[in-house]
Amino acid sequence: MTPLLSIEGLSKSFTLHRVGRRIQGCQGIDLRIDPGSFVGITGRSGSGKSTILRCIWRTNLPEQGRILYDSARFGLIDLAQASQRQMLYLRAYELGYVSQFLNALPRQTAYEIVLASALEAHGAAERARAERQTEDMLRHFDLDEELWELYPRTFSGGEKLRLNIAAAMIKRPRLLLLDEPTASLDDASKLKVRALIEQLKGEGATMLGIFHDLAFMEGLCDHEFNMQEGMLT
Repeated sequence: MTPLLSIEGLSKSFTLHRVGRRIQGCQGIDLRIDPGSFVGITGRSGSGKSTILRCIWRTNLPEQGRILYDSARFGLIDLAQASQRQMLYLRAYELGYVSQFLNALPRQTAYEIVLASALEAHGAAERARAERQTEDMLRHFDLDEELWELYPRTFSGGEKLRLNIAAAMIKRPRLLLLDEPTASLDDASKLKVRALIEQLKGEGATMLGIFHDLAFMEGLCDHEFNMQEGMLT
């Protein structure tokens, strides 16, 4: 089987100019993700887990290594060398990113957040279709209709997370990145997140997730890795 994503020798460090220090984010990362699989990475805070996801998403520019992604549009492409235009296309149509934080414009309702993602994927000319899909997605992730026209700053952590996932999944990404989405959630909310991930797995989604909670990971991932001092074990 051809992997959807293959990471080879990925390294990234950061320079703190004010104190003259250099911090290693990740080093020598090798990782393969097959279509339809869920790969999980655990490790303590500061071990470099999020650096891997940010390099894939290209908010961090890798220093060494390759991130080979089997794109539906571009074929096999190295995300470490992709142009900004290519990355903008991939973020809009093929990649999804879910974090523990809801990144939304001020005074933007829950409905508008998901609709904006749908319009980005389908275009303004398909607004009626995007609106139908937005309603279906909000219902799919159990967000009550009474919440749709509210600003999500009033939402619980679990509701914000489900909104994040709805906005990412409405594009039907070929690869979904999950950046510690269960951090700071209570046990009840974590169970809801786990149920959503299991549902996505059943639908054939390909996912790479990083987590602190080992109990949450148990029985969920097809492959698990632990990260220590910037390296996978």
